[in-house]
Amino acid sequence: MQKTKTSQKKNKTGPLIVPRAEHTISRSAISRQALQVMYKLHEAGFNAYLVGGCVRDLLLGQRPKDFDIATNARPEEIRRLFRNCRLIGKRFRLAHILFGRDIIEVATFRTHHENAAEQHGKSHQGMIVRDNVYGTIEDDVMRRDFRINALYYNIADYSIVDYVGGMQDIKDKTLHMIGDPTQRFHEDPVRLLRAVRFLGKLNIQITPETEGPLMKLSHLLDHVSPARLFQEVLKIFQGGATLTTIHLLEKYHLIKKLFIYSPAGKTLLDLALTSTDQRIREGKTVSPAFLFAVILWQPVFEKATWLEAEGTPAYLAMEQALQQIIKQQTERLTIPRLMQLSIREICLMQHRFTYRRGGHPHRLLEHPRFRAGYDLLLLRAQIEAPIQELAAWWQTFYAASFEQREKMVQEMNQKPSSNKNNRKRKSRKRRTKSKLTQTE
Repeated sequence: MQKTKTSQKKNKTGPLIVPRAEHTISRSAISRQALQVMYKLHEAGFNAYLVGGCVRDLLLGQRPKDFDIATNARPEEIRRLFRNCRLIGKRFRLAHILFGRDIIEVATFRTHHENAAEQHGKSHQGMIVRDNVYGTIEDDVMRRDFRINALYYNIADYSIVDYVGGMQDIKDKTLHMIGDPTQRFHEDPVRLLRAVRFLGKLNIQITPETEGPLMKLSHLLDHVSPARLFQEVLKIFQGGATLTTIHLLEKYHLIKKLFIYSPAGKTLLDLALTSTDQRIREGKTVSPAFLFAVILWQPVFEKATWLEAEGTPAYLAMEQALQQIIKQQTERLTIPRLMQLSIREICLMQHRFTYRRGGHPHRLLEHPRFRAGYDLLLLRAQIEAPIQELAAWWQTFYAASFEQREKMVQEMNQKPSSNKNNRKRKSRKRRTKSKLTQTE
């Protein structure tokens, strides 16, 4: 088909309009629920657009996880139009249209923050703290972070509306901030993490004017709530490019704003993240608790080793190290208590694996966190020679029949104990008994 010379021409006062015949987005790739919401808004006389990451991903040939809609309808008007609507948020008022477990998010066009009333001001760090000032689509475009995220798919004629050059950035695979990058990062420091996540996920380049501030502004994350940072970390874990993204977090000095992280644990973490990304490509689930356990293992191990050197028994040293490191970690990210418990058990199990006598191995197999702890043990064995025999024993034990397991435990029972902690406990018991006798 021959393209018209004017079809993609940008007017001096208007956006670039890319008609349906000249872009690759098909309605068959858009969720049925999102189409239903947009059509209903359009029929009611409102503008309705797919916007943001879903448009970007569709143009890049990827499958979006979510379909977000932008409209000139106010939240209350949306709620009157949809019975299955729920309004959420204070800082950013949104409409959620519920279809069973699926949610279509609808946002009203926002305007520049400077047009807001005083109560919608910024914090003294320049961060936007409330953002419910409604405007036009032109206003909404300029509030978005990156040009590739500022493309609008118009349900009225199936065209793409581009005000800022996002189509060219899609073509060039470039990440370019809308407006002054330093100011935009100050407005919302989470954009630092979003930039890194997009670089990792989309395998694109970043413009020098955007990268410069990204390299220098990690301290802005100190002003973001731990709860919000935790949500951003979950997106990184589940994005399918976790290994690349974590390396980028290191490059831009952001990783220690999120995690209690030791560079000595980098090889272990790389092994775990390679496996995680493979699982996501295969459509399998990933465990955030396991990834946190991997990240925290080296700091926990280093702390426990220090405590042991100070005379603390090994198991107690591990418990105390976990308590301290997890406490420090939750000051950066609001990790739910159940997840904290899982992290603790996965790490503590590394010590429990050293006990292979009596009924302990059988009981450990029944532990709900056994598989996660076992996977961490096998990862460690790939880089820690001293535990390779231990990991091989547990591999055999895990795959064996009940009778074979009984035989393996009996063989362990017959071997002389080499557990230094047992000897320490016996020594302490003898010293305690001796003191009691002297007192008597």
